[in-house]
Amino acid sequence: VQLQASGGGLVQAGGSLRLSCAASGGTLSRFSVAWFRQGPGEDRKAVAQISWYGPRTKYADSVNGQFTISRDDAKSTVYLQMNNLKPEDTAVYYCAGRRMSTVSARQVDYDTWGQGTLVTVSS
Repeated sequence: VQLQASGGGLVQAGGSLRLSCAASGGTLSRFSVAWFRQGPGEDRKAVAQISWYGPRTKYADSVNGQFTISRDDAKSTVYLQMNNLKPEDTAVYYCAGRRMSTVSARQVDYDTWGQGTLVTVSS
């Protein structure tokens, strides 16, 4: 399975974007998926995760209530809806998958990565 992230772009503060993480070469139905982001000069950190079982979701405190992760297994796609965007949300966003029923915030626990998609929030 390969993952492809898309949907990034330039948006003004307060705006919204929806990122997509689409799978090819297989299905995401038995993958738990996470979105990570890496801001300028920062480490890559998990912002949202969704398990395939349940599904269950988990968010970083910094985006809880602002971002929503969801999945459509019929389309083999995981989404990240980002609302009320702030300049500090500017980052390259990556999606990652793992063949486990539980989620993790650790990069090392994911073995399938998509390329990043850049989100720039202007003030």
